[in-house]
Amino acid sequence: MATTGFWPVKGRLKEVIEYARNPDKTTDSRYLDDDLYKALRYTEDDDKTDQKMYVTAINCPTKRAYEHMMATKQRYGKLGGNVAYHGFQSFRTGEVTPEQAHRIGLETARRMWGQEYEIVVTTHLNTDNLHNHIVVNSVSFRTGRKFQNHQSDHYKLREISDQICREQNLSVLPPSKFTGSRKKDYWVHKNGNLTHRDVLKQDMEKILTSSTNWRDLQWQLTALGYQVDHNYDYSRISLQAPGWKRAVRLDSIGYTQEVLLNRFRENQHGPYIACAVIQVKTTPLLSLEKQLNYEITHSKDAAVVLVDVLFYMLLQLLHLTRNQEQQRLGNQPHSPAIRQSITMEKQLTAEYGLLKNNDLHTEENILDFIDSCTDQIAALEQERQKIRNSNRRPKSPEERAEKNASAREISKKLNPLRKDLKLAQSALEHYPHVWELLQAERETEAKARSRNRERRR
Repeated sequence: MATTGFWPVKGRLKEVIEYARNPDKTTDSRYLDDDLYKALRYTEDDDKTDQKMYVTAINCPTKRAYEHMMATKQRYGKLGGNVAYHGFQSFRTGEVTPEQAHRIGLETARRMWGQEYEIVVTTHLNTDNLHNHIVVNSVSFRTGRKFQNHQSDHYKLREISDQICREQNLSVLPPSKFTGSRKKDYWVHKNGNLTHRDVLKQDMEKILTSSTNWRDLQWQLTALGYQVDHNYDYSRISLQAPGWKRAVRLDSIGYTQEVLLNRFRENQHGPYIACAVIQVKTTPLLSLEKQLNYEITHSKDAAVVLVDVLFYMLLQLLHLTRNQEQQRLGNQPHSPAIRQSITMEKQLTAEYGLLKNNDLHTEENILDFIDSCTDQIAALEQERQKIRNSNRRPKSPEERAEKNASAREISKKLNPLRKDLKLAQSALEHYPHVWELLQAERETEAKARSRNRERRR
């Protein structure tokens, strides 16, 4: 039995020097494209492959696969876009030997890509599940066409792998959810993110640790920001949260009426769990607005949008989402969309750090910063290129070493500028989404506050 999948190796291609054009020359890794080089180095990692015993290339030499792949890209003038595709094929524990796993990986790669593309296949032995990594050049060495990565190609890889497993008398997995109605979820999970169904499942599990009846369940779901719709006997329960295009039925994610009734009975007869579920009683965003003297609703006017404040507010809410003690005290954000954004926290933190360190408060400030970084990068790159051009003329070893040192110093200056530019562009791209998340949370908190006032009356 084997599971399969592949994804594009994305990234900005760096300049490829003359070494990469001629696969017969020795190539220094400093001059190679980072994304493709790292993918190939990962598949060839000695610690994972038992001293490279299970590394084999198809349509190119094993030890010079990178140079041949880059030569193909150079020959057809296709250095942009996806530089390669990185696939995997994982086997059930104890079902295959390393030799057998490697043979299956090679045959799978040959049938899938072997007529058109250069490939490296490596069998990794560093986990209980033997698995193959497959790196495929994105450009065909025969036609120069780029691999298109259609949905059907993922089905085809699975079919080829299953067919070879059957030929080897190995078991085959039943059709997976990837080939069903939740195909988009596959890519969300592949990027390490959560879907709104994932967040709903997490919330349901927390709620069901102590809910003993339908009323408990409905109250907790409402408190967490969901709009609950059900029929008279609760055999059909649909939930919708702000920002969702359509409602989700609980039975579609495994919480049928029978499952819920069983969980209620377990809680009724089990030990009492105090404060086992999150009960939102506070309005953290409204409190934060008051503390900062800044209202989200005012930020609709572009003249007063404080982008750094929006990022700060969202990060504070994400901190409450992670903090178990704050959750117990009822300080978790109401909106499920906020909890879904927890996977963005690291990136948002880096972007907020850039805004804070450079006093970037408005969209206009960020645009000016991007222009400044772009101009500085262009000037430094031009200066470095002049040094490299002058170094092509005959010079003494000392002069050449001095020129190279100067070029390296400029490269050191370029790296932080490029990092800042990338973060600024990312912050500019994310900030409308940040505002939408905060707006949805504010509306949910305002409704919750109104309900609490009604109850007190």
